[in-house]
Amino acid sequence: MTFNAEITIAGRPIGPNQPTYIIAEMSANHGQDLNKAKELVHAAKEAGADAIKLQTYTADTLTLDCKLPHFEAQGAWQGQYLHDLYKGAHMPWDFHAPLFELANKLGLTCFSSPFDNSAVDLLESLHAPAYKIASPELIDHQLIEYTAKTGKPMIMSTGGATLNEITEAVAVAQRAGVKELCLLKCTSSYPAPPESINLRTINHLADSFGCPVGLSDHTLGNSVPIASVACGAQVIEKHFVMSKDDDTADSFFSMTPDELSELVVGVRQVEKALGKIHYPIASSPHRRCLYVTKNVRAGECLTADNVANLRPGGGSMMPKDIHHAIGRSAVRDLARGTQLDWQDFI
Repeated sequence: MTFNAEITIAGRPIGPNQPTYIIAEMSANHGQDLNKAKELVHAAKEAGADAIKLQTYTADTLTLDCKLPHFEAQGAWQGQYLHDLYKGAHMPWDFHAPLFELANKLGLTCFSSPFDNSAVDLLESLHAPAYKIASPELIDHQLIEYTAKTGKPMIMSTGGATLNEITEAVAVAQRAGVKELCLLKCTSSYPAPPESINLRTINHLADSFGCPVGLSDHTLGNSVPIASVACGAQVIEKHFVMSKDDDTADSFFSMTPDELSELVVGVRQVEKALGKIHYPIASSPHRRCLYVTKNVRAGECLTADNVANLRPGGGSMMPKDIHHAIGRSAVRDLARGTQLDWQDFI
């Protein structure tokens, strides 16, 4: 499979030698309130995110309004039927245009996850610069094919997918002409415990599919996504809410603006710390060297009782050289604390 080593979203290159691309996922945290959604866009920009991401669906494009047992929500949303959950969580479609416009005005990239072809059509009318295929839709090959026809970069989350299912989805994208693909390691638990994340999978995705990789994170806090950068993540996506007290479907596992700011700072610090493969060319002088530990008169023998390797360094004789000095005679008087030199003995 051949994909570009980097993808570019709205002019921003993303890949192994670029700053980590940080996506604030609005998800359902707009609460179907346009002003709240706009507040999230402003907050994401102020916190330093590279992009704000939406989700584009309706309850009817995701499921049936049906009360049979298999339409009951599971996990954190147990007690609701899926149609009711999605009806209360979806973003009204008329929110999209003003949010894209606001983000563009602020210099913040805005794109979305479409969940059916009509969502792709809406987003294309707004000139979305990229698309994200959500984890549950990774097995929807028709959606991947339709989205690929836009020619835009594609990000795909892999939560819940087997390696074979990921391989099939990637093959569908490639056959449909996708050249700019990014895969995100994801654990579809809400919130996800750290032991379920398996960050080492990130590099395996990169090696297996030859494309940029990252993490779609549902853990609480920032430790896991920050650590993911050291494991090869080039993209981090995390759900974003103004307050954990907001009554939305996703608020309980989403990060706040302060947490997003801390995430951005932490990621940038790790990027600096990663640096490059580096060893000093010259040995550091400020470590240890050989010292005279007692006053020694000219002609006196140097022994382990009057010579030792100590800090600080800076002398010409290193600890490894001590056997050259022991048993030799001083050629001059040596005061306690003198850094022993090769010319000081015979």
